[in-house]
Amino acid sequence: MDTVQPGGALAGDGLSSLSSSPATIFSRWTFAVSQRYQHLLDKTVPYILYRWIACLFVALIYALRVYLVQGFHIITYGLGIYMLNLLIGFLSPQIDPEINDGPSLPTRGTDEFRPFVRRLPEFKFWYSVTKAFCIAFLMTFFAVFDVPVFWPILLFYWLLLFILTMRRQIMHMVKYRYVPFSFGKQVCANTQCLLTYSTYCFFFYKCE
Repeated sequence: MDTVQPGGALAGDGLSSLSSSPATIFSRWTFAVSQRYQHLLDKTVPYILYRWIACLFVALIYALRVYLVQGFHIITYGLGIYMLNLLIGFLSPQIDPEINDGPSLPTRGTDEFRPFVRRLPEFKFWYSVTKAFCIAFLMTFFAVFDVPVFWPILLFYWLLLFILTMRRQIMHMVKYRYVPFSFGKQVCANTQCLLTYSTYCFFFYKCE
């Protein structure tokens, strides 16, 4: 003989109402949108040139906006500092040989080959730059961010910081003998040098 649990129907109704609650529906919708957005981003990974052209277009729109309103210089200064920080991450190896005792970059042809791995990959660099310009563009529509400031001073500070930072980065490259750029497949016939052939590694180092 079958027995009926008194609270079974109520429990089923509770679960169905919980699954159809506004919070659950919104959570599912945001998850689906984020998945779709990530899928579109993944499809743009191979198109490096087109991605950077789009980024340049966004940057020109922002520059035109700032020029027309003649303001928001503090936002531009903060954007420049953020771009400089991203650039340093893009040019730096993931494992800094100066502070890490692990595997280092090879400096001789007899060393074991280790591909150059950036601290900030190219795709994340592009995505962060583009997103930063979009956010800065939206901020220019709010007067609270238009702080009065003498912009030549900010420009001078940024140029000074850029020169000092890049000087330190170049000295680091010279010290550990690496240049984090290459174009296409490179082959060296000399047995005393070794060039990487991967375009995605963007790595070239000289040998003694």
